[in-house]
Amino acid sequence: MLSGQKLPGYRFPLAVIGYAVWLYHRFTLSYRDVEELLLQRGICVTRESIRTWCINFSDLFAHGLRHREPRRGSRWHLDEMHVDVGGVTHWLWRAVDEKGAVLDVFLQAHRDTEAATSFFQHLLSEYDVPKIIHTDKLGSYGAALRELPVLHGVEHVQVISTARCNNLIEQSHRPTRQQERQQRGFRSRLRAQGFLELHARITNLHHPARTTVPAHYRRSHQRAAFKTWQDTVQQAA
Repeated sequence: MLSGQKLPGYRFPLAVIGYAVWLYHRFTLSYRDVEELLLQRGICVTRESIRTWCINFSDLFAHGLRHREPRRGSRWHLDEMHVDVGGVTHWLWRAVDEKGAVLDVFLQAHRDTEAATSFFQHLLSEYDVPKIIHTDKLGSYGAALRELPVLHGVEHVQVISTARCNNLIEQSHRPTRQQERQQRGFRSRLRAQGFLELHARITNLHHPARTTVPAHYRRSHQRAAFKTWQDTVQQAA
């Protein structure tokens, strides 16, 4: 059975909480699925408790993982996808680097210049100014770039079809769609943002594992990813 330090107000140790949250975000599982997997390991916990853990610890774990990520590339690929939140269409703005690692995800109610500007400002608060920005033909990107002086010298490459020319960002959207279907849509904007942020960080953590690489490298990378997650969970104490 997983053991470790307990937090005030929680019956289970942090190691169990971290494992449950990791399972839910790493794989396309329901709370019921995670409940069953934990029960198989001798841990009897309700799916409502697992849901509470995922809500309460998502921001904390995402923050810890973000600060453990390596330096990202200087080519940004940006795109936006529609997401149903409580029956209302929202837009999930996403940026990845040239290796496909997620830089940031930002859920907003609109798909206009103001929203694009907010997303760029969000990115620039965490990363250096890029050399090249790849987007689709949405005019809001160009307008936002003109509004931000720090990005005036950045090369802006627009493509007609993101499915062909900006495939990195399209591939990055797929896990979000899978989780959206699993959850039958998101209930609230705040909860969706917290979930998607941690989901992106855990996807980054295991990113090279699904590429065509030798098995010994894949296992070595996965062991390092497990260790990073354990360190992140322990730091939360």
